[in-house]
Amino acid sequence: MKKAAAKKQASPIDARPFTYRNRTLHCDSVSLAALAAEYATPLYVYSAQQIAYRFQLFQQAFASRPHTVCYAVKANSSLAILRLLGKQGAGFDIVSGGELERVRKAHKPALKKVVFSGVGKQAWEIDAALKAGILQFNVESEMELDLLAARAESLGIRARFALRVNPDVFAETHPYISTGLSEHKFGIDIKAARAIYRRAAKSKWLEPYGVSVHIGSQIRKVDPFAAALERVTALVAQLRRDGHDIRAIDAGGGLGIDYSDAPFDAAHQVERYAAALAKGLADEKAHLLLEPGRFLVAQAGALLTRVLVVKKNGRKTFVITDAAMNDLIRPALYHAHHEIVPVRQSSGKSITADIVGPVCESGDFFARDRAIAAVKPGDLVALLDAGAYGMSLSSNYNSRPRPAEVLVEGTKAKLIRRRETVRDQLAPELL
Repeated sequence: MKKAAAKKQASPIDARPFTYRNRTLHCDSVSLAALAAEYATPLYVYSAQQIAYRFQLFQQAFASRPHTVCYAVKANSSLAILRLLGKQGAGFDIVSGGELERVRKAHKPALKKVVFSGVGKQAWEIDAALKAGILQFNVESEMELDLLAARAESLGIRARFALRVNPDVFAETHPYISTGLSEHKFGIDIKAARAIYRRAAKSKWLEPYGVSVHIGSQIRKVDPFAAALERVTALVAQLRRDGHDIRAIDAGGGLGIDYSDAPFDAAHQVERYAAALAKGLADEKAHLLLEPGRFLVAQAGALLTRVLVVKKNGRKTFVITDAAMNDLIRPALYHAHHEIVPVRQSSGKSITADIVGPVCESGDFFARDRAIAAVKPGDLVALLDAGAYGMSLSSNYNSRPRPAEVLVEGTKAKLIRRRETVRDQLAPELL
């Protein structure tokens, strides 16, 4: 169970933002009980202060070299969070035309600092990105490169690109979010890259601008990042000898966090990551692109939910909440761990229970056989570290409306997404 840190901190935002004050869980200075009373549940709550702090950790750690931090929009695509990061100076890593439009709406000046990743870009998405003047396309196949050339010629706009190369580096993470091996659908074999750049350079509509790599997500050890960058740096040297003016190296994202209640030193982790990338880059001076997502927003967010029922089936106890797998699918999809804590602390005994939602699936669970404070119907609990891949992976399964979202800025809270209604869900359908 997470508790407020007892030791003196260098900064009030070095710790995670969800702490107890007078036995009530707060996000920074705002009571979660008060937010539930005003906005109902399920409710996503985010700390603007924590997101800005995490972004600045990257800015400081890489200050000695030219770089751009391109936030991975897929982690959490809330317009308010994109605007917050855009105003901090962030660029953005996108994987769809829809995410491009989110960046345009949230902070239009950041379009010039967008990198477009993804294995299956469609012609209309490429057209929109070309017209927006994005920084770089991260190309993942020869067929995609041909399509990019054709669309660039059609629009009369030269396209800057980087091949996303596959360095065949193993990263210890969940197999669903590992992307750096030759068996994965992502990227191009690094051994084939020189020939592809050579062919691309013959087109006046393609500009070989960089090299890109991304080996996976939620990676806690930093050595794989160094190994991947070593291989990319060697390739860049070869490409320059071949006559290509390579100006950028996109190191991708993937830096992991700690989802347990153990102390977590975010600044130290970013410093270790920066040192690993510096080792892999050696003397290479290309502009460095970084694509953190989870690391910036995960621990800044929580899913607030209310207990509906506490029931027993034989020896099993189930705590059923008004949030479900459609609101936060990570436990069901990855068996991911989220700490689950009561909003109001009590001195009562804990129980061992499955914390589950009301969706009609046995896979609708947040935790199994978890020790949790004894709760009763009506009590509030919070699922911590839910700021990444929570709302962005949510759905309307069982025709359930998606939650509202609130952004806390110091002592104030702002509704940044109203709760969805059934009418919203039915609006696109035709009879």
